[in-house]
Amino acid sequence: MQGWKPDIAGTLGPKYLAIAEAIARDIEAGALQPGDRLPPQRMLAEALGVDLTTVTRAYGEAQRLELIEGDGRRGSFVRNKAAQPSGIPYTEPADAGMNAPPEAADRQLEKAFATSATNLLGRADGPAPFHYQPRGGMPLARAAGAALLQGRGVPAQEDTVLVSAGGQHALHAVISTELRPGDVLAVGAFVYPGLLAVARRYGLTLRVIASDGEGMVPEALAEACADGVSAAYVVPTNDNPTTATMGLARREALAAVIRRQDLKLIEDDAYGLLPEETLPPLAALVPERCWHIASVSKILSPGLRVAWIAAPDIAAAWRLAADLHETAVMAPPLNVAVVADWLHSGSFDTLRAAVRAEAKARQAIARAVLRPGSFQSQEEGYHLWMPLPGGANAAEIVNALRPQGLAVVAGDAFAVAPASAPPALRISIGGSTPRDRLERALRLLDALTTPDVTRKIALV
Repeated sequence: MQGWKPDIAGTLGPKYLAIAEAIARDIEAGALQPGDRLPPQRMLAEALGVDLTTVTRAYGEAQRLELIEGDGRRGSFVRNKAAQPSGIPYTEPADAGMNAPPEAADRQLEKAFATSATNLLGRADGPAPFHYQPRGGMPLARAAGAALLQGRGVPAQEDTVLVSAGGQHALHAVISTELRPGDVLAVGAFVYPGLLAVARRYGLTLRVIASDGEGMVPEALAEACADGVSAAYVVPTNDNPTTATMGLARREALAAVIRRQDLKLIEDDAYGLLPEETLPPLAALVPERCWHIASVSKILSPGLRVAWIAAPDIAAAWRLAADLHETAVMAPPLNVAVVADWLHSGSFDTLRAAVRAEAKARQAIARAVLRPGSFQSQEEGYHLWMPLPGGANAAEIVNALRPQGLAVVAGDAFAVAPASAPPALRISIGGSTPRDRLERALRLLDALTTPDVTRKIALV
């Protein structure tokens, strides 16, 4: 179909959407048949008299709609829908309040998973990864996680690294085994809600420690130890929700306080593997006092439910293994085997780079649309933290943005003391929302948060 040329004359709206709609229309009419090869993007751009980027976006939209599929240098082809597996329609929406990595282009994650899973299930040298696993996780995955952490300076070994069903499962295990009701846990003023939920369940007392642009202030943590603080919880890279990231000097100073005060440290390094230039985790600086959690949920996909916990010693790892088994038995073994295979083959780094590149592209959109200084973020992250002007109603803004597909959560959901928390928003710019729709939603967000907007957003 090298000669195929869509009819977009007289269409309104973006030309790339018109091209994608023409592909859908011609497939429905039979002018394009399953397996037909579409014209190369540059050739079609010249034929239509449009920019190459317009055709690239059009083909990307058509792929998102599952009309066509790319095959590397061979080009783009009309999908053979008849060959797709039958079954119940899968149309369940994602949780709009969660912070999910942006989806890389060309369905890279799905293709990588299908390739690894097919290879694993087709091997004849061992059982398929569907069976119960040893306590602590699949040995090859523990070894792969230990190697990953060793590359970041953590003195991890296979017998001190365990596999959990995601970071939340890991948090539950660490807190339930290492802390007791009434223990005082040092945190920032705004904290990951999953930690707040586990702390409530186990009757912990949360002590807010002063923070700045790099997170928890070491001197403030040291002072709080006189009031009974026995453990600390930190997200050192791209904190959720504030996006604060600790520099190396801050990490070293905080590690010194942890060691000097003999504190237990829970390091939730959910985003630590995402930056291209990673900083050493606190587990590399004070490994004997640290329970380090490294999940793939915020790096690749939350659906994998795979995380590693590096315990300070074998005894602590054994305690964790018992709790992990009691609460979830094991992480999903096929997913665990796939992630371990990615680490072995190098696909993990390729997928991580794709997520990072998409996050940077979305951050560029946010910087172009939102007022300078109105939000905080990390260039390679995919959420924003936006303090609101006085008098702003965060709940009304969230409700106004929900129909736009933008994942926005009011700041009080993260606050240790919600009643006194200043108004703020955490905005996720990841997930599957297309860039153009993200841009439109951010423009509305910018309008709704302009300080001189005085009218109410909603009427009741």
